Amino acid sequence: MVSALHTSRSWFTLLRAGRPCFRALVSTHRHNHLSTAKRHISSIIQSPQIHEFASSLAQTQPHFAISPEKIQVLSRPSSFYEQLIDLIRNAQTRIFISSLYIGSSETELVDALRDALHAKPSLHVYLQLDYNRSTRPGRSSTTALLAPLVRDFPDRCHVSLFRSPKLKGVLSKLVPPRFNEGFGTWHAKVYGADDNIMISGANLNKSYFTDRQDRYLLFSMTPELSNYCFDFLMTAASFSYKLLPASSPGDNDAHTTLYWPHMNTHPSRIEPEAKLALSKLQQHHVAKSVRVQERLQSEDSVTVFPIIQAGQFGIREEEESLKLLFRHMEPINPREMVSASQPLLNLTSGYFGLFALYKDLILRSPIHTRILCASPKANGFYGSKGISHRLPEGYTWLEQRFMAAVRASQSGDPARSRPSSGSGSVELKEWSKDSWTYHAKGIWLSPNPESLPVLTLFGSTNLNSRSAHLDTELSFMMLANSIDVRKKLQHEVQGLNEFAEPWRGDQRPVRLVTKLLARILSGFL
Repeated sequence: MVSALHTSRSWFTLLRAGRPCFRALVSTHRHNHLSTAKRHISSIIQSPQIHEFASSLAQTQPHFAISPEKIQVLSRPSSFYEQLIDLIRNAQTRIFISSLYIGSSETELVDALRDALHAKPSLHVYLQLDYNRSTRPGRSSTTALLAPLVRDFPDRCHVSLFRSPKLKGVLSKLVPPRFNEGFGTWHAKVYGADDNIMISGANLNKSYFTDRQDRYLLFSMTPELSNYCFDFLMTAASFSYKLLPASSPGDNDAHTTLYWPHMNTHPSRIEPEAKLALSKLQQHHVAKSVRVQERLQSEDSVTVFPIIQAGQFGIREEEESLKLLFRHMEPINPREMVSASQPLLNLTSGYFGLFALYKDLILRSPIHTRILCASPKANGFYGSKGISHRLPEGYTWLEQRFMAAVRASQSGDPARSRPSSGSGSVELKEWSKDSWTYHAKGIWLSPNPESLPVLTLFGSTNLNSRSAHLDTELSFMMLANSIDVRKKLQHEVQGLNEFAEPWRGDQRPVRLVTKLLARILSGFL
């Protein structure tokens, strides 16, 4: 009977009145014929709904078994920086970093890379960054900062710069620097050395090391996951510019040149090649993952699924994964649910403007949802110059619209929103800490409000329209049966909510001009 409960499609199935044990036994017999990946994932995910979700996800996504003792969940920006420097200093063969950019003041970080290259002749450094963000005009650009490394270690320092193909032709020349970043960036955040990998949403700039809150998960001595992340960076490098030493010292001030390696493909026409390369990467690692899953036996194990979202290339794994998750969390009969048995979803984003699909999934779901967004002063654009100074106010307007949709959904008002299929409540709070900004993003899912999280989504996605359509994102879905890891995730949620306050967005006025701009630019937020 315990086995039957473990393998049934969902706990709601067996809660239905009059359901005989015979059907559960039939379900057990049916599940004995699942694929190898399904059989072994079922041994590590005790929640039947999550088990079914993991089994389905394993058919399309790479997946890696991770021992619980190899996972650390960091909580402070300073810890993130300390671990990053330690990874660089202790690296023996490879350092591989993916980020939006490196801040102009990060000389200590660049010096650490230089020292590592100097001390270890066999060490290689791979940097995957965004082209537009890293080449802003001026001597303080990322490319200027990295020029000495590229010049002094031309065979062992490999810098690749991804340029979004959204801007084409005359438009690419008319849109000025900074504004061109609005049409898509390289947004994946991966910090690796040898077989160690740290996943975050943080960039490489002083504020992310001191007073900008994010998430940071460190995986130590995990060669399969680290190799995947390295392969991901190498795949991206195949359709990126290369930062090379200039052919002569007088070519430019920084003594570097940007080289496009594909003579037969224009940089703004890379969509087919990029989609093919990323798809092949995923297919390759899905095939390898089956062999990894065959080694999974312990019920204390953890499984990590990499998920790529690159809307401009037609790759939408994040969307498909979240649709799959919500579908598996649907009860067979919502009326038979009781509040205590409903799953609990914690969601956070520093730039809260939920992608329409995700908003619809939440509004239609019976899952209790708690959302944490940045207060206006904790928004990364607070106090900025130019048009961007209106962004915190613009996000307030997006929050107001979201909460209006929540109220309409709960009241079943068809004129404003489609009715929800369940009775899940939605709660919105805002993160506020004096002189700090908020950049954390992700999801935590618990089988019920009293249990520890069994699933988390972490990485670079902000879960908004920009992440869905414009930026290239790498995120990870982690499913944990390990009590130790689940406690770490619970501690992470509680730590972020320590600075949560009631949402006051409905009390804040939003100027008409800001509403108009937010409506026009909604796909860029």
